[in-house]
Amino acid sequence: MSRNRFLKFGLLAVVAVIVARLFFIQIVQHDYWVEKAAAQQMMQYTLRAERGEIYMMDGDEPVAVAMNATVYTVIVDPMLTDPDEAKQVLTPILGDKRVAEWDDVFANRSLRYYIVGKNVERKAAEKVAEAELPGVWLQANTKRVYPEGSLAATVLGFVNADGVGQYGIEGALNERLIGKDGLLKTVKDVNNVALSIGDDNIKVPAEDGDDVVLTIDRNLQYGVEKILTEQTGKIGFKNISALVMNPNNGEILAMANIPGYDPADFGNVESAADYVNHVVEDPYEPASVCKTFAFATGMEYGVMTAETTFNNENVTYVDDWPIKNSTQKTELLGMVDMQTALNWSLNTGSTQVLRWLGGSETDINAQGRERLYDYYYNHFGLGQATGVELFEATGIVYEPHADIYGIDSTYANMTFGQNMQVTMLQVAAAFASVINGGEFYTPTVVKGVLKDGEIVDAVPRKVVRRTVSQETSAAMREMLYNTRRAYRANGADKAGYYIGGKTGTAQVIKDGEYSFDETVATYIGFGGTEGELPQYLIMVRVWEDGKTAGGEAQALPVFNVLNSYVQDYLKIKPAGM
Repeated sequence: MSRNRFLKFGLLAVVAVIVARLFFIQIVQHDYWVEKAAAQQMMQYTLRAERGEIYMMDGDEPVAVAMNATVYTVIVDPMLTDPDEAKQVLTPILGDKRVAEWDDVFANRSLRYYIVGKNVERKAAEKVAEAELPGVWLQANTKRVYPEGSLAATVLGFVNADGVGQYGIEGALNERLIGKDGLLKTVKDVNNVALSIGDDNIKVPAEDGDDVVLTIDRNLQYGVEKILTEQTGKIGFKNISALVMNPNNGEILAMANIPGYDPADFGNVESAADYVNHVVEDPYEPASVCKTFAFATGMEYGVMTAETTFNNENVTYVDDWPIKNSTQKTELLGMVDMQTALNWSLNTGSTQVLRWLGGSETDINAQGRERLYDYYYNHFGLGQATGVELFEATGIVYEPHADIYGIDSTYANMTFGQNMQVTMLQVAAAFASVINGGEFYTPTVVKGVLKDGEIVDAVPRKVVRRTVSQETSAAMREMLYNTRRAYRANGADKAGYYIGGKTGTAQVIKDGEYSFDETVATYIGFGGTEGELPQYLIMVRVWEDGKTAGGEAQALPVFNVLNSYVQDYLKIKPAGM
């Protein structure tokens, strides 16, 4: 073969290879190379919605108590980024903010989006930007900060590392707070700057979350928490919860649990129990504060007044079970009136109300159980969610024909708040209706939404239902006032104020039985100017595992301190001033 002929065939072979290669690239690998080119020309990322902030009231002004600080997410495009260069440059910059292993990032080079760093602070983000690594970019987002520290932590909750609200308002209203992310897809230049040309451009704006304003008064909340912290040392009990509410519209002014935690450092707790808002999430047996509801039910059915008498023997038997009074005073034996029964918290007295509800002097029957259940559950809302804008438990109030052993004795115990499970907030909302004239309001911690400096979308404060008549409400206020004045207040109340309330001391079930070695103490009361409707309601709960707390010994002193503070803070004046 001549030299020219050889060159000719060689050239044809080269051309054939080139043509084949072009065919392979342009036809067989067409989609791949189009995607590769588009990857270099297009920029796509999520437009993050800003999480709504949370505010408390400071007088008439909303003040932020959960805010956002700018942090950055570092994102890698595995198709465009060099693995060795990314590992060498980004590892020391990201430090403990790196959330992915490099082998995982580049395991699939066809991926276009891989998060390698979260919550990166500004200085580190600037170093990432200065490195100008191909296929590496920053996405600004927010980190939750709590400028008031641990204030109202169990009300606020916290935001976890994934940006999801947990517990409290952050968790319960997470969907309202997070807003809705948007999308940006656009042509970019060599410097990753978005251009405004191209038919494939897409921009869906982000919708920021609501800025929620709470009914909680920041200064009142601070004062209540300070008092509770001081009282834990004075009374020697680890756990105290308290609630301050406006009984005339259901607005919660303070809601506190001691111990608390720092939502900005939410991992630093002894146990997950520290996150629990015991006012709404922890059903318990509130004990004799429920005599308020039993007596009000008796008044509604016309079977008793404060002057109605019964024969007190300090013990009565139901289903062959003895029901005893905690106070075994001999001077209380014999005929006593119902005011005395409330003053001394006689279990025999509330059990007698149940008998009267059934039309009997001696027996508990279906009619009595049905009437009590109707008021406890349907009127007062015990054992069911209140509708507050927080995670809440329901508890249990047994139906009048429940298939359980000793249904009559169960109902007798329910008249003094045992054999039932309810939350503090359920009790407080029901109690508010008893003392405010008989009107039930849904308790609320949300005042509205902040827009352009104005509070809008406020929840209407409407009466949900009538629980008792105005006459019953007035009579019960007087009974609760007399109870506190005659025996429980210990001289704590100033002249010109109208303060009433009720203690409760509940045994705790341990190993299926009521324990004598552990009790929970409760006090609930109201206050205001004498001659006017109550202007505030305060409820206190005290407890600690393995210890006996008493309504009079532990909860009442805490209430007294809170009561004086709330009176002064709300600038409530005594009668005649």
